[in-house]
Amino acid sequence: MSRVPLRPAILEAVEALRTAGVHSPQADAELLAAHVLGVDRMRLLLVPMVTLDQLEEYRKLVARRAERVPLQHLTGTAAMGEIDLAVGPGVFIPRPETELLFAWALAQLEEIGHEHPPVVVDLCTGSGALALAVAHARPDADVHAVELDPEALSWAKRNARQLADEGDTPIELHEGDVTDPAILGQFDGRVDVIVSNPPYIPEAAQLDPEVMDHDPHRALFGGPDGLDVIRPMITTIARLLRDGGTVAVEHDDTNGSDVAALFAAHGGFTDIAEHPDLAGKPRFVVARRILA
Repeated sequence: MSRVPLRPAILEAVEALRTAGVHSPQADAELLAAHVLGVDRMRLLLVPMVTLDQLEEYRKLVARRAERVPLQHLTGTAAMGEIDLAVGPGVFIPRPETELLFAWALAQLEEIGHEHPPVVVDLCTGSGALALAVAHARPDADVHAVELDPEALSWAKRNARQLADEGDTPIELHEGDVTDPAILGQFDGRVDVIVSNPPYIPEAAQLDPEVMDHDPHRALFGGPDGLDVIRPMITTIARLLRDGGTVAVEHDDTNGSDVAALFAAHGGFTDIAEHPDLAGKPRFVVARRILA
C-alpha cells in the first residue's frame, strides 16, 4: 500500500486553517491528524508516513475545519477533567475555561472529605460535562444534573451511559428548568456543592462562527444582559444548598461583578468571590450558603 509523508500535509493544513481565520491552526491541524491516525497528538512524530486513504480523510476534515466547523464536531469528543465526552450538533461544546470551575469543585469536595457521600448538583448540565467529571473524580459523590433542552439531555444520557459502562458511579439526570421553584425539591437544604455553566452570553455579543453557527443558541444566550437564567437561578441555588454549602456559576466576562452582586443582594450567601479564567478574564463567581 502506497504511503506518503505526513509532515507536509500537516504544514499545508496549518496554512489553510490560518488563512481561514481559525484561532489555533497548528493545534487543530495536529489534533485532526491524530484523530485520523488514532494516536495521541504527542505521538504524531512516531507516524511519519500515512496511507493515501488516511491523507484523503485528513484533507476532508481540514477542509471542514476551514469552514469553521468546530474541531470537536469533527473528532466527536470534548474533554473535561479526566473524561472524554461525546459531543456534536445540538449540544454545547465544553470549553477549557470551565476546567477551572471543575477544579474549584473538586477542592470543595476535598474539604468535605469522605465522611459522608457528598451531594453535588450540576445546573444546566448540557453534555453532562461537569456532573460526569465530578462523578469520575469522586465516585463516592451522589451527583445530580439538570437540563431543560431535550436534545442536549440526549447527549448527556449518552455520555452518562458510556461512563457508567466503563465503571464510573452513575449520575442521575433530571429534565427540567433550573429556575423552576419545584426543581429537585427533594434535595432542599441537602446539597453540598452546586456547579453551573448556564446560558450567559448577552444577546448582542459578536461570536466566532464555530459558536454562532454550531452551538445551540438556547445554551448560549442569557437575554439582553446575559443574566436572564442566572438571576432567577440564585433562588434555586439558595433553596438547594445546605448551611455552609458552596456554589460556582460561570458567567460572561463582562458580568463578574454583576453576578457577585446578585448573590450579595440575596442576603443568604457569604464568601462571595470572583474568579478569572486562564486569560485573566472574569469567568465564574463562587459563594457559600449561610442560613439565617
